[in-house]
Amino acid sequence: MIRALRWLAWMGTTVAGLVLLSQPVGTQNQLAMSLAAMAAMIVLWLFLDGPRTRFVFLALGSLVVLRYILWRVTDTLPSPGDPVSFGFGLLLLVGELYCVFILFVSLIINADPLRRPPPPVASAAELPSVDVFVPTYNEDAAILAMTLAAARQINYPPDKLTVWLLDDGGTDQKCADPNPKKAEAARERRRDLTALAEALGCRYLTRARNEHAKAGNLNNGLAFATGEIVVVLDADHVPFRSFLSETVGYFAEDPKLFLVQTPHAFLNPDPIERNLRTFERMPSENEMFYAVTQRGLDKWNGSFFCGSAALLRRTALDEAGGFSGITITEDCETAFELHSRGWTSAYVDKPLIAGLQPETLSAFIGQRSRWCQGMFQILLLKNPVLQKGLKPIQKIAYLSSMTFWFFPVPRLIFMFAPLLHIFFDLKIFVASVDESIAYTATYIVINLMMQNYVYGKFRWPFVSELYEYVQGLYLSKAIVSVIWSPRKPTFNVTDKGISLDHDHLSSASLPFFAVYGLLAAGCAVAAWRYLFEPGVTNLMLVVGLWNFFNLLTAGAALGVCAERRQLERTPSLAINRRGQITLAGRAIDVSIERVSAEACTVRLPAALLPTGAGHRALTGALTVVPVAGARAAGALPVTLEGIDRAKDEAFARLSFGRLRPQDYVALAGLMYGDAEAMRRFQMRRRRHKDILTGTLQFIWWGLSEPFRAVRYALAADARPAAAPVLDGTSPIYDAPEQAPTGANLPEPLLPSAPLRPAPQAVPQAVPAAFREAVPAEAQGAPQASVQAAPQVAPQVAPHAAPHAPARASNDWVGMMLDYENERALAGRAGRGAGTA
Repeated sequence: MIRALRWLAWMGTTVAGLVLLSQPVGTQNQLAMSLAAMAAMIVLWLFLDGPRTRFVFLALGSLVVLRYILWRVTDTLPSPGDPVSFGFGLLLLVGELYCVFILFVSLIINADPLRRPPPPVASAAELPSVDVFVPTYNEDAAILAMTLAAARQINYPPDKLTVWLLDDGGTDQKCADPNPKKAEAARERRRDLTALAEALGCRYLTRARNEHAKAGNLNNGLAFATGEIVVVLDADHVPFRSFLSETVGYFAEDPKLFLVQTPHAFLNPDPIERNLRTFERMPSENEMFYAVTQRGLDKWNGSFFCGSAALLRRTALDEAGGFSGITITEDCETAFELHSRGWTSAYVDKPLIAGLQPETLSAFIGQRSRWCQGMFQILLLKNPVLQKGLKPIQKIAYLSSMTFWFFPVPRLIFMFAPLLHIFFDLKIFVASVDESIAYTATYIVINLMMQNYVYGKFRWPFVSELYEYVQGLYLSKAIVSVIWSPRKPTFNVTDKGISLDHDHLSSASLPFFAVYGLLAAGCAVAAWRYLFEPGVTNLMLVVGLWNFFNLLTAGAALGVCAERRQLERTPSLAINRRGQITLAGRAIDVSIERVSAEACTVRLPAALLPTGAGHRALTGALTVVPVAGARAAGALPVTLEGIDRAKDEAFARLSFGRLRPQDYVALAGLMYGDAEAMRRFQMRRRRHKDILTGTLQFIWWGLSEPFRAVRYALAADARPAAAPVLDGTSPIYDAPEQAPTGANLPEPLLPSAPLRPAPQAVPQAVPAAFREAVPAEAQGAPQASVQAAPQVAPQVAPHAAPHAPARASNDWVGMMLDYENERALAGRAGRGAGTA
């Protein structure tokens, strides 16, 4: 009864509000009402913020937005007697209506995001068996070695955990390719990865043909695996040790739970973060989705499978016939099917994996093109509105996730609409300056306030507009291709692990320069017409300011196109671990502060450094104190490359050199033993960015970044490097010989740059190193489709890394101090600085 009365009260209030909104008011009264709503929202935000006032805040803002839309629909369209202006005006209105639809749907979904309590703890005997699937196509063996080594060290009973390497790059189809080079490369890949999996205690599995892309690869794994729970990890998504202990318990609580999804966290910046230098201080683009939207979807049983970092119940997958493969986004499609069958999902908002993002702008656009096409395929082929079994709120949730990818169309409409009035004097928006201020300006401010209120810790002001514009120029083509032929798009693999060793313009930059030039011309013409052309009204000033904002967005995008060189060859993570380094026969306790796949930085007392440290190459070994409950791994072979001194402490950079499989076991335990390291990094960036400072930052990018882009274009070495002729670059699973579709543009694969400039690059791990670390009979093993490896403890055999040449230095004072320190410490020779 009480619930029914509450619903009646809500409905009555809503109807009364809509009736009030429909009443005509004057322009001055509208301005006063909007300013009053704005003032009330500010008071609620600053002084009364809380769970209950949150809904009042959003309701006040929504009333202003609805009032604006009512005015736009009834009073601002051009006369149908002018069909050209009316057509373009109607197109602009449709774009605005789409944005308001997305705004209100997102507010419904995200108004009260769910935060789940930790799962119950079960004894080892009660835990389900787990199969970890690591699908791969063309990823480097070193990337796979890290992921497999970390997966084998997940905190879980070893007899209930099986790690599978699902290789689609060494299938029978590829090994028998008519091209002898391609066939030999596939056979060599199969041999290398078979040996790697065996050395790490994993199972290697391939199949006959590359059918149905990633979904087909995963379904082939289901045919051999027997675990109750399936974990899917992308090849470059390395799990932290606590991945299963933080997630698997939810399956015991709900027998209808088919999915536990965790966020995708990344070690490296995307092209926008790297080129605008925001990675260390601004939340990543994906964090708003994973920290707010997925939690909001979880409240309505609508959080969906994102392709990796997720656990799925085997019985649910069997009921649905495995992973769905009709579209190229098999993840969301699979969740869509299972939700419609009555299964439930859960989202855990804890970063439990660390992955890699596309490094280059063209690779980034290619990845987003695939996502866009896949979501539109689901929308067209399996419309959620018509899907039986889904609850109404679930239909809204899926509809919001799919229709979001229509953003390139309205984004481009808003970008070019002002030019129609500036160049051709088309009246596509009929309003006076006073009306524009009373309705449009207040609507824009209120909209910014609501978005900043809900997403302020996860998205800076106007950054969404920048991301949408950068993608929109290319994704619009992808949208058209899917609408024209919904079943045509095929699965493109995103290039990752690309290194950039010099500043240059992206190969995708030409359209951005063209648009910037067009908008700049529009600003010049608008200023000329407003100042000197008779009869031009203040409307030209308003439209000119709109075009100037678009110019700022396009200017910031030019900064994104100006690819900065990559300072780190492999991404690093700040950690807080203890260890012991052995150099020149001396064991020294150290604090390990940052680590990557090829090097780490340690802090130690400067007085304990061996003679010549920092002036000549020293090789040794690093032993890491394991996290609580973990087994001790072997020592990592290291080479001391450089030292920075700060008073009594020294910061030493240690390179790992060539790593064997057993070394990856130790390295994975060091880098991915503690998930709190990734959480600390994310929380350090999640500072609320207010509208004023965020706007000023965006204006600065828009004004300054075009100069850097032009400088790159004019510099002798700033040309886009030619894409190398490499087999398998941006391959398509189902049609290897077909050119990529959508916006997957080629981008150069450039030589690697060291983490910090050094006289000689550190040798990288190569597949041959993996073969050297396993018995000879494994190297010549038959090319069977399935290889099972025994569950053995990793063996540690320290080896000397190649020496790096001593760095030239004339710091004779430092050398004398080192010598005197060594003399003073001579009595301590033979004693370690402590034990682990």
